[in-house]
Order: sequence, then structure tokens, then C-alpha cells
Amino acid sequence: MPRLNLPTIAVLCLAASLGACASQRLDGPRTRGPGPGAQAALDTVPALPSGAVTSAPLAPPPGVAASPDAGPPVGAQAGLAPPPPSNVIAEPVLAPPPPPPVVASGRSAVVGTWDAKDATGASCKVTLSSAPALDLYKASAAGCPNKDLARVSAWDFRDGEVYLYQAGGTVAARLRQGGGALDGALTKSGASLALVR
Repeated sequence: MPRLNLPTIAVLCLAASLGACASQRLDGPRTRGPGPGAQAALDTVPALPSGAVTSAPLAPPPGVAASPDAGPPVGAQAGLAPPPPSNVIAEPVLAPPPPPPVVASGRSAVVGTWDAKDATGASCKVTLSSAPALDLYKASAAGCPNKDLARVSAWDFRDGEVYLYQAGGTVAARLRQGGGALDGALTKSGASLALVR
């Protein structure tokens, strides 16, 4: 038989005692009927006295007339007149103002035929098409006395501006949307240019 040292013996004793505690706890408490002392304690508790129960009718909710055979509402004082009806005048409800007209913006809003007017007062027709032309869109000008405007063959919409291009890719004019018109300038001369419907 191997020889046991003191720490080993202590660990074994501790394990045995914990096992005994655990087995009692897991078995649950032993249930027995109440002992004679518990029954005696229950028998000595005095019964509570009960008082008389009274009832009274409730007052009608506000705005509802009481029945004629019912007396005054509970808590009402005799001799007080009911409050006079309030003379509240309802103010007319005003409709909100209509929203401002929506002005279309963007590339699709500028497609179509425009009257072009330059700084000299001369006018002609400029048509901005939705048909693609490489990475731009097709455009044409008719009856324009200004040679730079007469050569417009393409257009594009970038960063809120309309660019009119001549054949070869030269920018003929730059215009910005403002209301229902396009306002800007010819690139070469810097003269003002407006396109209106």
C-alpha cells in the first residue's frame, strides 16, 4: 500500500465531505407535513374584522346628461349653477400656399429647339437632340449669322452647364440653366448668348 502524505490526506477528506454535502443538496429537502408547532401557530392567528360595504352611483362622464330620476352627482354642491357655455370662435384654417412651379433641370430638360439670341440682337434656331454622337449629343443650328454658333454640331450637359461644340470638338458656347432659359456666352468672343423657348 502506498504511503500517503499529509496534503494528500487533507485533499481526500475535503473531497469526501464536499461529496456528502452535494448529495444531500441534490436529493432536495425532505418534505414532511407541518409539525405540531406550525399548526398551532396557524390556529392562533385572529380573523380580521370585516366592515360594512357601501355603494353609491357614479357621476356621469363630462358631456353626458344624467338621467332625470338620478339625484345630483356624487360630490355636487347644491345651489351652484352650471358654468356658462364658452363662446369659442374657431379661426378659419388657411390652406398652405401652393408650391412654386417646378422647373425641370438636367440634360432631358434642355432637349429641344431653342431661339438663340446673341449680344447684337441677332437670333436663330438651335436644336439640341437626344440622339448620341460619340460621347456627346447631336445639335444643329439654322439661320445663325454668328459663324461660331452656325457651326454647332454637338452638345453636352456637365455640372449644371450646357456646352455647345463645333465639329472637331471646339467649345462654341457655355450656358447655365436659369428659370426656363439658358444664359451664357460664346467662348471665342465672350459675347453674351441666351437660348429661350
